[in-house]
Amino acid sequence: MSHTPSRQDFDHYMAPNYAPQQVVPVRGEGSWLWDQEGKAYIDFAGGIAVNALGHCHPVLVEALKAQADTLWHVSNVFTNEPAMKLAKALVERTFADKVFLCSSGGEANEAALKLARRYAVEHHGEHKDKIISFYHSFHGRTFFTVSVGGQPKYSQGFGPVPGGILHAEFNDLESVRKLIGDDTCAIMVEPMQGEGGIVPADPAFLHGLRELCDDHQALLIFDEVQTGVGRSGELYAYQNYGVTPDILTSAKSLGGGFPIGAMLTTDAIATSLAVGTHGSTYGGNALASAVALAAVEFIDTPKVLEGVKKRHALFREHLEAINRKHGVFKEIRGMGLLLGAQMTAEYEGRAKDILPLAIEEGLMALIAGPNVLRMAPSLVIPEADIHAGMARLERAIARLVAQESRTAEG
Repeated sequence: MSHTPSRQDFDHYMAPNYAPQQVVPVRGEGSWLWDQEGKAYIDFAGGIAVNALGHCHPVLVEALKAQADTLWHVSNVFTNEPAMKLAKALVERTFADKVFLCSSGGEANEAALKLARRYAVEHHGEHKDKIISFYHSFHGRTFFTVSVGGQPKYSQGFGPVPGGILHAEFNDLESVRKLIGDDTCAIMVEPMQGEGGIVPADPAFLHGLRELCDDHQALLIFDEVQTGVGRSGELYAYQNYGVTPDILTSAKSLGGGFPIGAMLTTDAIATSLAVGTHGSTYGGNALASAVALAAVEFIDTPKVLEGVKKRHALFREHLEAINRKHGVFKEIRGMGLLLGAQMTAEYEGRAKDILPLAIEEGLMALIAGPNVLRMAPSLVIPEADIHAGMARLERAIARLVAQESRTAEG
């Protein structure tokens, strides 16, 4: 007898580490989703910056179906054609010479951190093991990456954290200078902090990090899990800044919805990742690699990347208009199609309250912490869907303002 799962089944059968919204999406097409009741939603969340081409984009569907009929998985005892094609495409489009494929952004960052430490030990000695990252950063949920991330709430309650990790202030070069030394093996930074509130790095800050790494023989790691593959308006955000990292991590938009991650680096550094030093069972999976190659080739075109910048301006225009009417945002920021709107002091911590109201209005959005409304839609979202989605957002915010007024009066 068939069973149609309900939202209550999540609470009954699944671990309680998530608290999903009450609606259950069952179908997606482009920038639209439909729930079990047939209600339609415009998607400004994009699977948290994952669905770079929206839902069920025909280019990705075609790549998946074609690969599904030929080869799925062979493990790393063998290589496969889609994995090699994807690695070649990434190398040809970036600073990198070598690519390590894995299954997620957390895995990619874990690999980057392990490689940085191993490279430092092999070239400089055991003493060179310190990693500098930044408060409010986010690099994944493995124990190493969550410790490097600058949000203690994610590592508390799991016992002693790995040592040799220091945190500086984002966009504050002087705070890095106070920490860096001959024992520093790497600095890890997001070109734009995502979970930390959609805060772009100042160009001078990233250029300064590059100089500090060069001066101290440390590696510069760019975490582009959220900003990569077109999200910033360039294929990778480092290309906006003119600052080249030694190691770069990629995931999310890389697979357009199919789980995949990658770590990119140079020939000289990659030698430290010798046979047996690291691995990933599903890394380079033929299905994931085929879909990712299709995504990269489709996104890395002037039409798509210039369209991202154009859509950014349209999103910002709408958000500013909403703010002129309701006065709920202190600042609107971001790059490309990763935008954040920080709430004013009056609405401190209320960004999270917008989400259920938006869902009721037929819009899916995100937050970056309780105080920043986040949007990470499809890179090819039609302008008509932006206009319609923003109308729904405006109605949700109007309801939030009305609730606040009633609370103040009561």
